Amino acid sequence: MRGFLRALSGAITAVGERAARRRFIYVCLLLGLALVEFIMFGKVRRTFVFYTTRGNELTVESRLLARTASRELSIRRYVEEAVLGPVSLDLSPLLTAETTLESFLFRDGVVYADFSSLAALPPLAGNGDLYHNLITLKEGITRNFPFVRDVRLFIAGNEAFSDKFREFSSEY
Repeated sequence: MRGFLRALSGAITAVGERAARRRFIYVCLLLGLALVEFIMFGKVRRTFVFYTTRGNELTVESRLLARTASRELSIRRYVEEAVLGPVSLDLSPLLTAETTLESFLFRDGVVYADFSSLAALPPLAGNGDLYHNLITLKEGITRNFPFVRDVRLFIAGNEAFSDKFREFSSEY
């Protein structure tokens, strides 16, 4: 064992004798640590669309969300962030501030999200059209997660705008 440790320390000393080699090893170690950190604790960029408070202009917000191994958890975190609303004060939320995500499920490429009954109320600021707000949320989910085939949104257990959403989906 001692012979192995002496040989190993001799090899490390020989490699580290030249400053250029030593710097190269340091850079490789730092890159390796950065790669491990990115894989284990990486963040992923997601885009959110909100309406301005002064009109119906769309504005895109970009946020970094924690990377997860589960597709369902990634989509759930996205929907929860969308329900929280925009960061900018000039933008109006898609749903009222008191709205909560009651249940969430992702199966066979279809997202099922059920919001509390307060989601039926229009937001106080800006755009008050619930249909367009839910369409914006649905488009955000499908834009950020290309593996999602369909999104079904529910309010207090009842599917929201089911006929209109199906017509909207068939147009694309």
